[in-house]
Amino acid sequence: MQRFSTIGPVQKMKVFFKYVLCIPLIPLSVYYLICPSVRTLIGFIPMDKCTLKSAEMLILDNVVDASLDLGSRRDVQTCTSWKAPVIWEGMFDPDLYDQKHKMEGSSVALTVFAVGRYLDAYLGTFLNSSEQHFMPGLPVTYYVFTDVPEKVPDVELASQRTLKVIKVERSSRWQDISMMRMKTISDVIESDIRHRCTHVFCFDVDQVFTGRFGSEALGDSVALLHAHYYHLPATLFTYDRNRESRAYMETGDFYYHAAIFGGSWKSVKALTDACYQGILEDKRNNVEALWHDESHLNKYMWLHKPSRVLSPEYCWDTSIGYRSDIKVTRLLWAPKYYDKLRTS
Repeated sequence: MQRFSTIGPVQKMKVFFKYVLCIPLIPLSVYYLICPSVRTLIGFIPMDKCTLKSAEMLILDNVVDASLDLGSRRDVQTCTSWKAPVIWEGMFDPDLYDQKHKMEGSSVALTVFAVGRYLDAYLGTFLNSSEQHFMPGLPVTYYVFTDVPEKVPDVELASQRTLKVIKVERSSRWQDISMMRMKTISDVIESDIRHRCTHVFCFDVDQVFTGRFGSEALGDSVALLHAHYYHLPATLFTYDRNRESRAYMETGDFYYHAAIFGGSWKSVKALTDACYQGILEDKRNNVEALWHDESHLNKYMWLHKPSRVLSPEYCWDTSIGYRSDIKVTRLLWAPKYYDKLRTS
């Protein structure tokens, strides 16, 4: 009791919730999904806090990062232990970022896979909402990977924005589609993107933009905090715990969502190459990572720290319910119809 009393209030809360939530991971996960009250309770677990006195102490992705107000959001974590920013509403001036990236000639490739029924269900909404909210004012090239190019909807594009459709083969299992996208992204970076874009963002298609997703998100290596895990202790993150898998992790910093990742084209190519090699080695050993490419992405980001972390504002799931720290939503999970859309 004496040792407990010497720690701060944030640590006390974390210790309390650690014991409250110290039950087997799979039952907890199931209960979490079916019980809104548990999701609400988890929202009260405090995040770690940034210990830097000024953004000038960050390892800067861009000189504009020195203008970030790390103390403006005392309810959340605004920097990492390796001095990368965690981007939240209220921390940045969007005009400063837009002006700087326009001066630097930044341009962005957006990759998205729309295979099988996912094209009909999601692609049109995804692209149209992206035109409204994704990287306003910057050149953007959409790379749509699909097995049915003729069904890609017509989208009215703004100036300096283009769309390329690339045919891919449809795998028999959705898990293989998910994992093999790493090689496909790497290949198109090498053949095309590196010659025309400075940055790459990779998205799942079953999402819809609802607010600014702008140049403040650009960095050398960009990861996203998973909306369902950012308040949980690391002991409850669903890393791959199978020692036979290349994605195996005993611990980590955060749990990242593979629905969005990005960075400079060089960094994204390095990530996708590493994940693909890990997936191939697992296949040779008859192993499949728990969350497929997401498990491999988390392993890579643990070994190669991202230079920029996006808050869950950048990919929010409304089923979680109200969270006081989510001031805006920039991208929302679309309704999931996995029983109808996934082939196996």
